[in-house]
Amino acid sequence: MKKVKKIPMRKCVGCQENKSKKELIRIVKNKEGEIFVDQTGKANGRGAYICLDIQCFEKAKKSNSLQRALGAKISEETFQTLKDTLNK
Repeated sequence: MKKVKKIPMRKCVGCQENKSKKELIRIVKNKEGEIFVDQTGKANGRGAYICLDIQCFEKAKKSNSLQRALGAKISEETFQTLKDTLNK
């Protein structure tokens, strides 16, 4: 009998949809309080997942769900850096 590999699912903080981990991008707040996009998906710290869609990012920013998920206040320049990373 072949074992079926489980696909890790995560919820986007913007649109609140469950999607596979590969479809989402992870944003991390580490112990030093730095907030950044985790390209590897393995960085230490508190993570929140968001779709690669800029509209989901805007929705998460507007509703403060990204700040709630990370448990930290996010500065405007950090938001801009995250947005620039998503636009690449």
